Amino acid sequence: MNLTNKILAVAATLTFWAFTAQAATNDEIAKRLEPVGQVCVQGKECAGMEVVASAGGAGGAKSPDDVIAKHCNACHGTGLLNSPKIGDAAAWKTRADKEGGVDGLLAKAITGINAMPPKGTCADCSDDDLKGAIQKMSGLK
Repeated sequence: MNLTNKILAVAATLTFWAFTAQAATNDEIAKRLEPVGQVCVQGKECAGMEVVASAGGAGGAKSPDDVIAKHCNACHGTGLLNSPKIGDAAAWKTRADKEGGVDGLLAKAITGINAMPPKGTCADCSDDDLKGAIQKMSGLK
């Protein structure tokens, strides 16, 4: 096959490909570019969206046992990274005395302390939920 025939074969292949590939219509392109979601701001109208529960309370109060089991036990059950262990009243009292009592411990739990993230990974826990868990783990009131 000489060079001219090779060029013609490549040109024919490209031409065939161009005719067989269907160009997308404007509607198809618009559909592909549609957003996959919508952000709505609480308190503002958001057309076409259903009302969803806010993340602030997510189902009401949680029992201290549930909060501890789901969010606290991984570290406070073993004393990981020097965290006070569940039921170690002396360690919790030392920490509470340093921080200003249970309310001081609560403030640290809300903002996070050392390796503990804010709210100890329980982002949907209320302050009362966290306080109840702290009181249950520490034995303090």
